[in-house]
Amino acid sequence: MGGGHVSPAPSTAQGGCTAQGGLESRPSPARPRPWRGPPHCPRESRGLALSRAGSMTWDGQVRHCPAGGSAALGAGPRTGEFGSEPELEIQHLAGSLTRTKMTSCGLLNSSNKPVPLRSGSVTVLIRGFVADVGCELLYRNEEPGPVEAVFVFPVDAEAAVYAFQARLGGTCMQAQLREKKQAQELYGDALAGGQSSFLLQQEGTGGDIFSCSLGNLPPGEEAALTLRYVCELPLEPDGAARYMLPAVLRPRYTPHGWDGEDVTQGVPRVPQGELPYTLSLSVTLQSPHSIDRVLSNCSLTPLSYMAGNWTTAQVSLAEAPPWDRDVELLVYYVEPHKPSAVLEDGLPGAEPGSLMGNPAVMVTLLPSLPEAVPGQSSAGEFIFLLDRSGSMGCPMDGRDRSRQRIDSAKETLVLLLKSLPLGCYFNIYGFGSRFESFYSQSVGYTQQTMAESLQRIQQLQADLGGTEILAPLRAIYCSPCQDGHPRQLFVFTDGEVGNTKDVITEVQRHRGAHRCFSFGIGEGASTSLVKGISRAAGGSAEFITGQDRMQPKALQSLKRALQPAVTGLSLSWDLPRGMEAVLLGRGPEVIFPGQRCLIYAQLRGQPQPPDTAMGGVTLQYRIQDQTYKETLQFPRQPQDGDRLPVHRLAAKSLLLELEGAVDSGSEGDRRRVLETSLSSGVVCSLTAYVGVDTERGQPVQGPLVRRDIPLTERALEESPLLRLVSLQNADGSWDLDPQLAAALGVSETDARGRMPSKDVAPGVWATVLAVVWLHGRATGQRDEWELLEAKAVGWVWGQAGPRLSECLEAVNTLLGCSIGPAVFGL
Repeated sequence: MGGGHVSPAPSTAQGGCTAQGGLESRPSPARPRPWRGPPHCPRESRGLALSRAGSMTWDGQVRHCPAGGSAALGAGPRTGEFGSEPELEIQHLAGSLTRTKMTSCGLLNSSNKPVPLRSGSVTVLIRGFVADVGCELLYRNEEPGPVEAVFVFPVDAEAAVYAFQARLGGTCMQAQLREKKQAQELYGDALAGGQSSFLLQQEGTGGDIFSCSLGNLPPGEEAALTLRYVCELPLEPDGAARYMLPAVLRPRYTPHGWDGEDVTQGVPRVPQGELPYTLSLSVTLQSPHSIDRVLSNCSLTPLSYMAGNWTTAQVSLAEAPPWDRDVELLVYYVEPHKPSAVLEDGLPGAEPGSLMGNPAVMVTLLPSLPEAVPGQSSAGEFIFLLDRSGSMGCPMDGRDRSRQRIDSAKETLVLLLKSLPLGCYFNIYGFGSRFESFYSQSVGYTQQTMAESLQRIQQLQADLGGTEILAPLRAIYCSPCQDGHPRQLFVFTDGEVGNTKDVITEVQRHRGAHRCFSFGIGEGASTSLVKGISRAAGGSAEFITGQDRMQPKALQSLKRALQPAVTGLSLSWDLPRGMEAVLLGRGPEVIFPGQRCLIYAQLRGQPQPPDTAMGGVTLQYRIQDQTYKETLQFPRQPQDGDRLPVHRLAAKSLLLELEGAVDSGSEGDRRRVLETSLSSGVVCSLTAYVGVDTERGQPVQGPLVRRDIPLTERALEESPLLRLVSLQNADGSWDLDPQLAAALGVSETDARGRMPSKDVAPGVWATVLAVVWLHGRATGQRDEWELLEAKAVGWVWGQAGPRLSECLEAVNTLLGCSIGPAVFGL
């Protein structure tokens, strides 16, 4: 960036494109994974599966390690089939990079190694804005000896993984949740003793990567592993509930000096369309409000309604999707913005007063906040932090001809810059292995600084190597704040970092001095990082995948940033005498227009006469000098079901809060995390699910071989809207020149010759032309140009004089539009 501010970071560049479906395919490094064997094995052997006799193989090489003892853990209770929903199907959990072919030994990858995973089947129950998801992985061993299959896959960082089971030899076994180290030791000891066992654990502290291990699967046998999780569904700007099934796991960049383990680097990859296993998905929808329609980035079967009032429906994928992208469903309800409350009874047998022992309620409110009026305030310091690592040069959706992530981010930066109010301050940072800034500190927003920045944005490339985000964050926090201009930070990243927890902690430390709005770009962006930094600093998080346009979501976040801060949030409950509500977690700390406010609480005590069947909650808050209240009355009638999704989500919300304090906290904090996880059944960084088959009479014979399950890897024209917007001046006006005429699609002769009078200033005529073009030709992208258009109309009002109506009529004639005078307040 010519003339900019450059800061080096002591790290090497990442280089290449390692993203899903990217430009480079390379074999996974032959290095051991994090701990997989018993702790008494030599360090260099850990991560390699043990056979009963003490031998192990890695990529066909046999190594040796002292044999461990037999497992001490039973398989848990035997049960019937897992869950009760209809077995609909949508395909999940992977994409890939390695060549596959069929042989008599089964499915092989490019290194001629068999892949024991045959299929994945996902069933989803969506109730309103909550999804309960079951993922079944079917394995078959067609090798002559026992295998250990390890599958690493992405999960939303805020999803609550709460159950794991296996079906081996026709028998179902429930895994038990244990402290992670103990679970790993039990799993390793079972392998050493020749017993089939299975392990599900969170990898690292981020919470968005899990691994599922199946050990000692005998030759010729099948096994089905099923995990279950529950997650909240975000509300999109157009009112849709968005369910996303992660299919893409991109390798994470390891920052300089970071000593953590990155499990993503060892995942084998195969080319697009050549995954050696099948995946399927089906969805059941339930809502007290009618289900209007379902859209997807993949082809769907027709929506099938199961009730006459359209409150229950089913849908599935019409065909197997290409596994170079995440699968996305957008569910539209007839009344998506109605507040609601879901009440659940506690877990039978759980101790009264415990997390799972008492009823829990999830309250959803949609506060009617006044939206920021464009141009109303010039206050604010806006800092844009753009990821320019090598992976940002990869396609948005994994297809070579789709738009690059860096290009989409640059277009968004142009729109944001054009939409800023005159009088504010701004700066733009780019980061990779080092970071750069346009200015040494934030500068005032003027025509000169805006034009200079626009030129620099056009030159930005994904050329800064790795993903070192901590250094630029610290530089931003060390730069002085502008008095009277609240700091708003916008972060654009594909989220491929390994030190996620360190980054979130840094943002958390400065939460009182700014708000952070984050954007995850492309398939596989880390939900842990993107959601974590926005949650830590009272902002909001958005994800842009596939053919999504980033601009509407970015402009929505800018509107939120321009909104005055909401203060004085408080909750009050209206419950029968003898009962009280206790919040689980901190409760709401920030709210924005059009965004849901979720509250989890535990109901304690017993109602005293006279009892009432209703409960109520009131959220009160202030915006500047105005006080607002949102009240919801709800029946105290628990919903049906025994999976307790509200309790699980409440536990996950609490765990996200508690785990943030574990590293720097006391042993008491660690104990509380363990107690919350173990009592709720929700996996965290300190726990793991483990199960062992103790029913098999004879130990599995032969050396155990580890098999890692692989995952998968057109020129576009410039946007007409972006071409027009890039010509706008900082004060909101346009100049009458050949570039404007070309952007409007008219000749320069007509653009100048159709002015109704010499008394009309060329700038006024040009600006009216641009505004009418926006309303007539880009009405579907209104969310992207609304703020900059308001700035333009305000400028016209101050300059046009009595000729504005005549001007508007001539512009409509020239452009073939019929835009009314109300656009200009006439």
